[in-house]
Amino acid sequence: MGVHPRALDYAESFPNHVIPDESELTCGTKIEPGKSYGFFTDTTLCIGCKACEVACKEWNGLPADHLGLTGNSYDNTGDLGANTWRHVAFVEKIGSGGDRAQEMKPFQSNWLMMSDVCKHCANAPCLEACPTGSIFRTEFDTVVVQQDICNGCGYCVPACPFGVVELSLEDGKAHKCTLCYDRLKGGLEPACAKACPTDSIQFGEINELFERAGKRVEDLHEKGATDAYLYGAPDTPGATGGLKHLNAFFLLTDRPEVYNLPVAPTRASDRVRPSFLTGLAAMAGLTLAAAALMSSGRERGR
Repeated sequence: MGVHPRALDYAESFPNHVIPDESELTCGTKIEPGKSYGFFTDTTLCIGCKACEVACKEWNGLPADHLGLTGNSYDNTGDLGANTWRHVAFVEKIGSGGDRAQEMKPFQSNWLMMSDVCKHCANAPCLEACPTGSIFRTEFDTVVVQQDICNGCGYCVPACPFGVVELSLEDGKAHKCTLCYDRLKGGLEPACAKACPTDSIQFGEINELFERAGKRVEDLHEKGATDAYLYGAPDTPGATGGLKHLNAFFLLTDRPEVYNLPVAPTRASDRVRPSFLTGLAAMAGLTLAAAALMSSGRERGR
């Protein structure tokens, strides 16, 4: 693996000053306002170490939660939430009883693992539903909740088709991944991607990530993993329903629902007009029925 030329300027283990544009050294991406950035999560490289979860909690000062085992999986986190902005899912496919596998496949040993996160949708339903403007799109094309403006109405929670946003029981406000907005402003790679030991989580410019991900799928197909595909990239599952694409997208090897992802997520705003028209039609029907009953009553009274 080649060394970035700029790395030669910082050979010491502990630099005595902040390295400008450090992300250029750690992931080959220079962070500049006005460009779109995101995550490409390659689930075939995930080993379930949860380093991303720990790095996320440490950087963002999130409290530990779900300290006990759920009983459903080796995964003790369970799901994304107000205090868990990265969640590594463990999907066991070995089976049980008579259906339990007697041999392990050479690829991933009948386990699927995926580090889930906020998708930072190109058309973010949570942002559209927010009445206070606390959810905004940053100069890096990511979606962030401002807690000092959030009033805890919770409209963003059902609007999110991925079940990402959650209201905190402590402050009553909405919380989710910020894609390390504060780090991006300082030229730093997001904590989870920097901590990932296998490069399962890759950070970069979104169009470059789409291109890299497409090549990865082709490579896997050549190696025999023909079930590999992208979820959330343009013209792929997860990018349907008016979402365009996800700024945090995934490479999967099984159906989306196996990873607790919707097959065809939609925007709540797209359902407003049909629902409104259905409501008007229902009201019109009730009005006509009432008018008919009143007319019938008058005729009987004559």
